[in-house]
Amino acid sequence: MIKSIIISGPPAIGKTTIAKGLAKEFGLLHLSGGDILKELAEEEGFETGGDDWWDTQEGMNFLSQRQKNSEFDKKVDDKLKKLFSKGDVVITSYTLPWLVEGGVKIWLAGSKENSVQRMTTRDNLSETDALEIVQKRYSENKIIYKTLYGFEFGEDLSVFDKIIETDDLNVEQVLEVAKSTVRKYF
Repeated sequence: MIKSIIISGPPAIGKTTIAKGLAKEFGLLHLSGGDILKELAEEEGFETGGDDWWDTQEGMNFLSQRQKNSEFDKKVDDKLKKLFSKGDVVITSYTLPWLVEGGVKIWLAGSKENSVQRMTTRDNLSETDALEIVQKRYSENKIIYKTLYGFEFGEDLSVFDKIIETDDLNVEQVLEVAKSTVRKYF
């Protein structure tokens, strides 16, 4: 079995936090599909500073550009597939769970309100701005992936080994559920 983990879920649900916790627990490398996509954005002349770059106007502009040119997403996904197959990684990705076999795939589920709350705290945004960003990122990514790969992001969860409902759990609790899931497979 490939010793790789994929964490997926809607925007601002806690994917990176959980992935980093799993990477530390199991001695794996943490990789982010978003970070690789940001590298491509930089190559296109975008300023991509900060963890919350996706939530800025510049990040939204790149999201719009991705809708017009799917090559960005294809390049990222090809790179992630190769890294996944080598093993010993925890990857956060919107698309990878539907594109590879094996490993452990975890979906972090939660309400938009939960994501908005995380984003307002994390990125110091108003609830109105955070809700607008969460909805835009979710709906536009969903369109990109349906067009590019034909799957319904966030709806067809049959590819996942575990779905963790995060709304009533704190970070430590979500991480414990994720760790116990991974232990069953590794």
